[in-house]
Amino acid sequence: MASTNHLLGFRSESPVGKGKMNVAKKLHMVAGTWGVRCSFHSLVGILVATLIVAAVYMTGEGGRWLEDRPATTTCRNGYESSCSMCNLFSGKWLFDNRSYPLYKEKECTFMSDQLACGKFGRQDLNYQNWRWQPHQCNLPRFNATALLERLRGKRLVFVGDSLNRGQWVSMVCLVDSNIPPSLKSMHTNGSLITFKAIEYNATIEFYWAPMLVESNSDDPVMHRLPERVVRVQAIEKHARHWTDADLLVFNTYLWWRRSKMKVLWGSFESPNGIYKEVEMVRVYEMALKTWSDWLEVHVNRSKTQLFFVSMSPTHQRAEEWGGGNGQNCYSETELNSEEGYWGTGSCPKMMGVVDDTIKKLKKRGVDVKVLNITQLSEYRKEGHPSIYRKQWEPLTEDQLSDPKSYADCIHWCLPGVPDVWNELLYAYIMYY
Repeated sequence: MASTNHLLGFRSESPVGKGKMNVAKKLHMVAGTWGVRCSFHSLVGILVATLIVAAVYMTGEGGRWLEDRPATTTCRNGYESSCSMCNLFSGKWLFDNRSYPLYKEKECTFMSDQLACGKFGRQDLNYQNWRWQPHQCNLPRFNATALLERLRGKRLVFVGDSLNRGQWVSMVCLVDSNIPPSLKSMHTNGSLITFKAIEYNATIEFYWAPMLVESNSDDPVMHRLPERVVRVQAIEKHARHWTDADLLVFNTYLWWRRSKMKVLWGSFESPNGIYKEVEMVRVYEMALKTWSDWLEVHVNRSKTQLFFVSMSPTHQRAEEWGGGNGQNCYSETELNSEEGYWGTGSCPKMMGVVDDTIKKLKKRGVDVKVLNITQLSEYRKEGHPSIYRKQWEPLTEDQLSDPKSYADCIHWCLPGVPDVWNELLYAYIMYY
């Protein structure tokens, strides 16, 4: 039978193998010497020796996950609060077409047409075969049954924008094949979409709130407006839908990427509201303070696990990775191999705001784990849908003559990069 470590994807070799032999040999010699003097003492000695050898063996084999984590680590590109004894987010991509993808695009019952790149004509599918390898440890192999058991009777809720929705679709696809058709369901109620694993009485949900706080972009369908307005002090309209969740996974970034944002004090319905333009990153900081204050007051700290997913990078400017001027992710088929590559689509100042907010929350007794997916995703310029997705509106002749003009370099193909985000989330849920 395979060891537990092997089934979970850990290395099974033990660094204490020689030590086990030496300890056993020495204890056997000691027990033998005592046996000349007294048979009772001999039996006790042998028993003690057996127990010690067993303990050493169990430590060597069962403690593999801990041994793989170094005592200290450094955090790159901000988000110091995301680091534990092993920095899961510092590593490299390895091509692995034997173990990946973790599911097949066509076999996921609830795959999104926005992310199904193979369905919409993409021929190079190598983007599905990359595995993330941390430098100092191994990610545990994703085990859908183990996760569903951990989620039994619980709510896992993703809250945020379309990138977080993509991660939610990925999570649903990761567990989908382990659940018979008659024992799963999908239900939409306004901004909340709920996947239910009936046998486990577990739900994996997505709630559309691209700014976390209230905004004029809160409609899950009609949210592309020429001017964005936020109520930075209002979150309850959204939060009441996930107050009792057992695991919450938040993100908010892309919708804030502008130099200024119009802020409303008052309600959208009231004619007496006060509007004022506030510069970035101050308005982002104000919204995250409202979010953090809500967590401090309303979250059950003994029950709810909290996560924040860092910014998902875009690949809109090919000149940043050595491509042609005016190009983007269109026609990209290879990873970026430059160590530490960082594009202009990711904003360190906004990362800093998140990190400061979460550090302050921790001081107030609220623990939010950061899934720092930014750097690892920066390398994946070939992982976006580009032109291989459902087009919600007919393409113009100009667009058809210039495919890069409508290439999606923001979202991610599935199977693909968001599956790794969920492997990281799985590691935190199951082992941290």
